[in-house]
Amino acid sequence: MDVLAQVSGNITAIGYGLAAIGPGIGVGIIFGQGVQAIARQPEAYGLIRQNMLLGFVLTEALALIGLVAPFLFRSIQ
Repeated sequence: MDVLAQVSGNITAIGYGLAAIGPGIGVGIIFGQGVQAIARQPEAYGLIRQNMLLGFVLTEALALIGLVAPFLFRSIQ
């Protein structure tokens, strides 16, 4: 039991690290595909850029939820 008490401070950091993997991959895919789309159709730059930024914002919201969730769960217990 004593070991678990010592590790409990790092569980939130591990949880956030795992929660940041998905949005990190998502952001890479969004911008990678967006650059390819702009290279293929430069005349649609405005629309592609708008959709890229919207996807980025929604994906980063997941990372922020992953940052806040361990603190909320810790305060409930």
